[in-house]
Amino acid sequence: MFEWLENTPVAIWVGESLWAYPMWLSLHVIGLAIVVGIFATRDLRLLGYFSGLTPGSFLPLSKFAWIGFVVNAVSGVFLFISQATMFVTSIPFLLKISCIAAGLFVATVVQRRLRDELADAGSHAAISQSTKRIAAVSLSLWALAIINGRLIAYLGSGSGAGF
Repeated sequence: MFEWLENTPVAIWVGESLWAYPMWLSLHVIGLAIVVGIFATRDLRLLGYFSGLTPGSFLPLSKFAWIGFVVNAVSGVFLFISQATMFVTSIPFLLKISCIAAGLFVATVVQRRLRDELADAGSHAAISQSTKRIAAVSLSLWALAIINGRLIAYLGSGSGAGF
């Protein structure tokens, strides 16, 4: 199935075109910057950094983060299909996808908890320790997703081959 996917006209276009792969990779980085930028800044604020920002200021930004995720997902699919057989055997890729899935789940948990805590106590509510711990997990998952994403280029498939 993955060989078939790699041999579709779209996959060949992405893999062989002078500008297609760099274009999708650029969009992937932009989506990543939006998603991780918003969620990581929110998580750091919940952990006590950036005290000039109110925790509630991140609630409306979650919609923008999801737009960034869609950009990341669409561009990621195009990048994936161009080298599907390599990606499905790549430990860093599989770890990256796992961290992203867990990160998205945890991000929604943090967002829900933040919304509930602020609704109960107002915009300057003290953030609970459990929410802070979940924010630390969220931050770690996004960092691990980025690290594994970069390792794909160096470790490639499980055999240690790179791009």
